Amino acid sequence: MAKTAEYGLGEHTFPRGWFMIAVAQDVTNKPEPVRFFGKDMVLYRGKSGRVVLLDAYCPHMRVNLAKNTTSYIVKDGEQMEGDSIRCPGHGWRFNADGQCDDIPYSTHGVPKAACVKSHKVVEKAGCIWMWHDMEGGAPDFDLPAFAEWDMEEQGWVRWRLDHLGTLPIHPQEIVDNMADLAHFIPVHGSKDIVYFENEFRDHVIMQRFGAGHRTLVSDTAEDVLTTDTWYTGPGILLSKMEGQHPSVIMICNTPVEDGEVRVWYALMVKIANERANDAGVSMARSYQDVALDAFAQDFELWKFKEAALTILQVPDDGPFHKERIWYRQFYNPRSRAKEFQDRVNGIHTSVDKRKKPQAA
Repeated sequence: MAKTAEYGLGEHTFPRGWFMIAVAQDVTNKPEPVRFFGKDMVLYRGKSGRVVLLDAYCPHMRVNLAKNTTSYIVKDGEQMEGDSIRCPGHGWRFNADGQCDDIPYSTHGVPKAACVKSHKVVEKAGCIWMWHDMEGGAPDFDLPAFAEWDMEEQGWVRWRLDHLGTLPIHPQEIVDNMADLAHFIPVHGSKDIVYFENEFRDHVIMQRFGAGHRTLVSDTAEDVLTTDTWYTGPGILLSKMEGQHPSVIMICNTPVEDGEVRVWYALMVKIANERANDAGVSMARSYQDVALDAFAQDFELWKFKEAALTILQVPDDGPFHKERIWYRQFYNPRSRAKEFQDRVNGIHTSVDKRKKPQAA
């Protein structure tokens, strides 16, 4: 698998941004080992309900805090205390901020260096989100609003989160889809493309697309399937589709190793103008299944492709060059982010056959 350095993306191995790391309902008071950004971590929900993400290895003797079932600390149910976790090796206790506050056998207190790194996490829209920055900085942009998540009374059905596993590719190959005009017809069955444009706005890249389709719309020239898609940072894609049942698709990619990425998929759909009944929820799940089949058309290409370290591009492909410049801001010091943003910010239109309003 190709590494970040091979793409010439920047100084950092892993990108800065918000990334999905778990389904919220799956996080309990049982510590779970997780690995992202080339690092072992432990994820759990404390007694207060707070979700905690710590580096996995106790600084005492490098025991993994999560990978143990045989220690009596674990067997006796003594590993979790409030929002804190004890090391299964020697019982050192670490609070939710990663600071050791108890060594049960020590008569000399707790060393100042007895701590593990605590990572910023947020629970929102049924997901656990982690902020990652190799420079250690605080978030410099927000998570999406996910407004439809709180609109159940208006007929929106909350999504089911489909974990699609890992892909042996760099996430650059996934984000390339935002600029990929030419794949819609042969891969997704689009036809008679009416418009395709990208907008670059600081940490957000947008794709606006309208076209006919082999199966999803009628054959009339006026019937166009439209999508409004955007990435918030490098790891969270949302796409809105209008129609009889408006929907919001989410695709999340999170680096596991340099050149390996984990992917989740989800879809929220508006079934009615009031809270959906059981039949409505069932319809929403079927809608998500159909949409997931369409996403699988991209997923299969990613699964078996070779790394496109450079793209042998023709003018009709779409603005890959701009998209890759935009993407580089997340792999360089944030002090350079504006440098990359200024090179691409604005609207780039690849196709526009929409009828222009007649002058008065």
